[in-house]
This record gives sequence, structure tokens and C-alpha cells, in this order.
Amino acid sequence: MNTATISFPIFGERFVIDPPAFITIFGFDIYLYGLFITAGFAAAAIYLLKRRDIIGLTKDNILDLVIIAVPCGLVGARLYYMLFNFEYYFGPGRWQNIIQFREGGLAVYGGVIGGAIAFIIYARVKKIHIGKLLDAGGFGLFIGQALGRWGNFFNREAYGIETDVPWRMGLNFRRAEYIPSLQQTIPPGETHYFHPAFLYESLWNTAGLVLMHIFSKKGKAKYPGQYFLFYVAWYGLGRFMIEGIRIDSLYISGTDIRVSQALAAASFIVAVAILVRNHIRKTTVCEGPAEGDDDPEPASNETTAREGQSGGYERPDPESNEAVPDADTADDALIGEASEGPLEEPSEDASDKPSEEPSEEPSEEPSEEPLEKSLEENEEKNEEKK
Repeated sequence: MNTATISFPIFGERFVIDPPAFITIFGFDIYLYGLFITAGFAAAAIYLLKRRDIIGLTKDNILDLVIIAVPCGLVGARLYYMLFNFEYYFGPGRWQNIIQFREGGLAVYGGVIGGAIAFIIYARVKKIHIGKLLDAGGFGLFIGQALGRWGNFFNREAYGIETDVPWRMGLNFRRAEYIPSLQQTIPPGETHYFHPAFLYESLWNTAGLVLMHIFSKKGKAKYPGQYFLFYVAWYGLGRFMIEGIRIDSLYISGTDIRVSQALAAASFIVAVAILVRNHIRKTTVCEGPAEGDDDPEPASNETTAREGQSGGYERPDPESNEAVPDADTADDALIGEASEGPLEEPSEDASDKPSEEPSEEPSEEPSEEPLEKSLEENEEKNEEKK
């Protein structure tokens, strides 16, 4: 745990603070880092409960997600961090380090992976579209990370390389601090200025949340999972840039590749590719009928009435070029229409139809007289020849 006074020259040379890393209640130390993580979860839960209709989930669904996301996210974050700090956690006499959560050692991407796995299992059990659960996770992660990064501030961690930018953060360590990425030991009593990387990430996540909130208020999402894809792309882009200046990154063993930076780049590329592909598919469907085609039939009243149950998602109808509910709701509407009964029979009377049988039968049998005459003539000719 780093201990240092903090200063921001942008607020004046005399602006120096020394916030505590923990508070003591009834003899028990509660770290502010943990309080900010908890506050992030709570704020995310409140936001999702208020706006659950935009993703088509119930109050019980949101509460269930919060209950399973907290432990699964923490376990995933811990395992991810341990995987890339193998020597510290595995070996003779080191196994107890695994359960020392109070000393830090969590990774955001591990938490995302752990939560996503839990959401997939929950979706299969409850038979809910996984995209809706992931969308809820996207909103929650933006909120949780925007608040949780301030826990890094109180821990004097997650800062960047030395800099002289106007908004730089000064750290004056009380004891010698060795920084591996800088390959130097900073002596106590000297103020060194760094990029406030924790602040960059907090502001970046806040901006992403604001954009996604505005997007959702306008009801622009076309399918479940679109919000989550936006989160992955937005966070991946920001984390790729910010991770490049951090001094406490995890590295792939034996390389100079930062794990989170590589994963951020990959997630950004994949998310953007899926968003573009889905957009092209939707645009193609929305082109509508060709010139000269008959006008499409309007959507049924039943389908229109069900639009409010689609959770705010819309998809284009290839025939009507109008927004209709998502696939699950639309299928229900179609099933309902099909069950109403057979189509109406034509109203024409049977008497108006032309008769297939001839209207009149011949009144007389064909005459046999011509046949008899021809036989007599043939006999006379034969006698003459003789």
C-alpha cells in the first residue's frame, strides 16, 4: 500500500492533501477502495432499477443480477490478477496470499469476464435473451468503474508515468518507493508528478455513460446487446490509450506486452466489427420494397399494441419498413394473429359461379338412317360387278 501526500499544482502550490486509505470503525479497518467499489455497485443497481424498462427486464431480474454479479465479478477479477502474478500467489508459503483481498489485487477485465459468465448461466436458467442481461451489465460497468476508480486515488495507485502537464498529480512518498516500470526508486521526501490515470478512466467511463444514456432515452437501440457492444468498444478504446501510460500494468510473462492493453485493443476491434456488421444488415433490411411494388400492408393493431413490451428495442420489418418489437415479442404477436381463426371465405354465392356441367343435353339420339343407306348402296355395287 503506497503512502504519500497528494498535490495538484493546477489548484495552487499549497494544495496538498493526505486522505486516509482506510477508516476504522469498532476497531475494524475499512478501506476506502472497498467503499467506492461498493458504492459503484449500489449506484449501478439504483440506475438499472429506475430504467429497467429500456432493456426489458423486471425488478426481480435486476436484483438477481446484482446478487450474482458481485461475487462472480470479484472472483473473476481476483483470478485474472493472480494468473498474471503467478509467482506471488502460488508456491511454498504463498497460498494464503490468495485470500488477502484487503491488500488489493483485482483486475477490471477479470471482473467483466466473471460477470459475463454468470449472466450467461442466468440467462439460460431463466430463458431470458442474453443480450438484455449484457446490456444491463454495460450500464452497470460504466457506473461502477467511474466511481470505483476513485478508490485507486485513495490507495495512491493506478497513476501514470511522470509528466509536466498542467493537471499533473504530485506524490510525495513517506518511504522509498521502487517503481518497476520506471526501473528506479523514488526516495522519500521528494515530490514527483504523474499522470492521474485513475481520473482519466473515471472521466472516460462517465462520458460513455452519458452518451449511452442519451442514446437509450431516444430509443435508438435496434436489438438486445447493442448497449453492451457500445460499452465494450468505448471502454476498450479508452483503456487501450490509458493503459499505455500506466506504471503498474500487468504484462504477459516474458514479453513487454501489457495484458490489459492487448485485450482492450482486441475487444474494441471485435465490438466495432459486430456493430458495423449489424448496422449493415439492418440497413439492408430497411431499404423497403422496390419501385413499382404494391404498397406494403400496415402493421396489425395487435403488433403495435405489443411494442411497449419489447424493452425499448426496435427492429425493422422487411415488408413495412416500420419499427416493430424485438424477435421474441414479434413472434408472440404473429402466433396470436394466427390463432384468431381461418381467413374469411369469399362472399359470392354458389349460384353465381359458372356450372361445370353442360346446361343442355341433346334431346335426340343420333339417327341410324344414313348408315342403313350406305350399306344398301354397297350391296348394289357388288351385284353389278358380278
